[in-house]
Amino acid sequence: MLTDKETDGKNPGSALPAGTVGFLLFYLFTFLLFSCSEAQEHMAAAVNPEDSVSMMTSYGVNTLISDSGVIKYRIVTERWDVNTVRQPSRWEFMKGIFFEQFDEQFHVQAYIQADTAWYFDKQRLWHLRGRVSIRNVNGLIYKSEELYWDGMKHEFYSNVFSRVVTPERTLEGTYFRSDEQMNHYLVTNSKGSFVASDIEGDDQPAPAQQNDSMAAPTVRPAATKHAISK
Repeated sequence: MLTDKETDGKNPGSALPAGTVGFLLFYLFTFLLFSCSEAQEHMAAAVNPEDSVSMMTSYGVNTLISDSGVIKYRIVTERWDVNTVRQPSRWEFMKGIFFEQFDEQFHVQAYIQADTAWYFDKQRLWHLRGRVSIRNVNGLIYKSEELYWDGMKHEFYSNVFSRVVTPERTLEGTYFRSDEQMNHYLVTNSKGSFVASDIEGDDQPAPAQQNDSMAAPTVRPAATKHAISK
């Protein structure tokens, strides 16, 4: 029979040496620290206000829009996003848009369409892009790749190539401005075809209403540098 002194340090079930325990604790701490560091590196960045999603998204929209209590427009679009967090706040129509424009008697006055559109609600400003097209009740057809529609000044304007076709004439130019009804418009740096009465002067004077149709609307000071093309 062995004594306690003879069996000390030789029993397989006895505690591990202090050095071994310290090494295991150090290894475990290092492993946990490394794991926490890896988790932090894979965390997503904070969401900025510019990256915020729309507060409202509607699909298959066909709705009427009023202005000062009077129904003025019908909007048809595949997708309509409203984002009030981004600055400036806006409506987005990334799948295209189609308008019907009404008069006070609810008669259709014009059709407007574009591949993409943004409406900045605080400024009441539309920005239309991609195959912009307008047709009004007088037979005027407007086409461009970009057009702005100012709801405060009630006018359209564009700084890119535009084409205006009426029953009497065709105009093309790199600057365009018009009232909302497309009755009075301005085209500069233009070229196109005209009726004989436009160029023969006093021999065949043009009717007064044709001259009125080409009169320039009230425009910003910068626009007065350009002459009206007839």
